[in-house]
Formats: sequence, C-alpha cells, structure tokens
Amino acid sequence: MSALIINGKAFAASVREKVAEHVARLKNEHGITPGLAVVLVGEDPASQVYVRSKGKQTVEVGMNSYAHKLDASTSEDALLGLIEKLNNDPVVHGILVQLPLPKHLDEDLVINSIDPAKDVDGFHISNVGLLGTGQKSMVPCTPLGSLMLLRDHHRSLSGMDAVVIGRSNIVGKPMAQLLLGDSCTVTITHSRTKDLPDLVRRADIVIAAVGRPEMVLGDWIKPGATVIDVGINRIDKPEGGTRLVGDVDFESCAAVAGAITPVPGGVGPMTIACLLANTVTACCRANGLEEPDGLSA
Repeated sequence: MSALIINGKAFAASVREKVAEHVARLKNEHGITPGLAVVLVGEDPASQVYVRSKGKQTVEVGMNSYAHKLDASTSEDALLGLIEKLNNDPVVHGILVQLPLPKHLDEDLVINSIDPAKDVDGFHISNVGLLGTGQKSMVPCTPLGSLMLLRDHHRSLSGMDAVVIGRSNIVGKPMAQLLLGDSCTVTITHSRTKDLPDLVRRADIVIAAVGRPEMVLGDWIKPGATVIDVGINRIDKPEGGTRLVGDVDFESCAAVAGAITPVPGGVGPMTIACLLANTVTACCRANGLEEPDGLSA
C-alpha cells in the first residue's frame, strides 16, 4: 500500500483564503479589522524567523499586525505591563507571546496574564480548562490544524480509535481532548509507555508528537491508518549538512498507512494558518458576531 500524502501546505493556503474572505467581510460590513499582537523577547534566531512569518501572513490576509520586540534583559514587570496594555487595547483581538522566553521570566505567569479571550495560542489555564470540559475556548494552533486535516480527510471521526504519542501541554493533551470531542476513542501514550508499538498497531489514527526523530516505524502502523506527524527534528545527513524529519519514519510508515503527513509540508504550515483563524474567531467573539465556519474546533 502506498499512502495518500496529506498536503498541509495546500490546506493551510485554503485556510488563509477563508480567513482573508472573513476579514474582508468584517471590514466591509462592520468596519472592524482583526488585529494580532506578537511579543518577542530576546534574539532567538528561530523565534525571529517565526515571528516575521507570522507578521507577514497576518498582513497578507488583511489583518493588522502589531509586533513588539523586547530586549532579552526585559524585566518581568515590564513584560507584564505590556501584556496588560494589549489586553486593554480594543484594536488588538489576539495576543501571542513567542516561546521560549529568557530563563529569568516565568512562562506560566506570563501566559496566564494574557486575557483568555485574546489568547490565540490557547495556552491560558482558563482555555485549557474550557477545552478539557468540552466548552467553547481558544484552541492551541497545532492540534487545531491537525484536527482540520483529519476532518478534511475522513469527514467524520466518530468511533475511530486514535493513539496520541506525546503528553505535552502544547500538543499531546489538547490533541486528545479535540479527538474526544469528535467522538474518537483516545489513548494517550508517551516515550515511557509499555508495549507502545502494540498500542499504536490498534489505531485508526496515529498522532506522533513525542519529539524523537523517526521513532515511529512502519511495523507499528495498522494497514490503512492515518498518520499525523507533528514532530520537527533536525538531524545530520550522512553526506554532511542537516535535514528535517518528523517523529515518524516516513518511508516505512507511508508503505503501510492509508494517509500520512510529510515533514516538512504537513502539519507545520497549519500552525500559523490556525493562528490567523483563531485571531478572526477572537475578533468575532469580542464583537458578538457570527464565527466563520470551518475555522475553529
């Protein structure tokens, strides 16, 4: 069997197109322009690239982008003061503080200082609790993007067996909650799970988010299963240089699976697309307007 390659890059483009259409409608019909504020503390190279990409795509869909770049030595009080200002700014509908933060800053304290209604990363403890109890919340972008890809491929996930490999607060746990919300039977596993390959072999859906390069092998996969590879790992190439791989051994798994996401070009592009979608959703909720279809959980 040769798996269908799920093209996350193309699907993300369609999400951004829907976002742009709804942004235009908000402007034309209500005179409202959604605004996303991104806060970057320090000079982490990967974070700088990511923040630039977020700002570029925000503007491309017609939203306002507000970038706040702070020195690595910025005090916690100064950062919290900026977040309070953004919380109270009516033109800012979404706030994202780029992680990781410098070590002298308390990430949990900073994240939980964001207005939950503007927490477009979905990391605030209030949003975590709302998601866990099946209520309306802001949903973390990577799990939301993974769910969108699954819904597009399967239409209905009801009754399917899903295994999530990874228990992080950013991906694993919220992914499991989203799958439960779509009536899957969900098993959460991790790197220390006993008999992990046997558990994975029973799954109709496999979400790999454990952070170990090419850990999931083809003989772990149930024939015809859908594999969503969230991992992004840089490894050395034998001939020199490096390459990006996921948490799944792509070649062996693609030979067995029914559908699979590649790395790169799978889940990755969906993360920023869902950030934009979350910002539009937050804007609509703040103004008591109907939310766009297909852009939220």
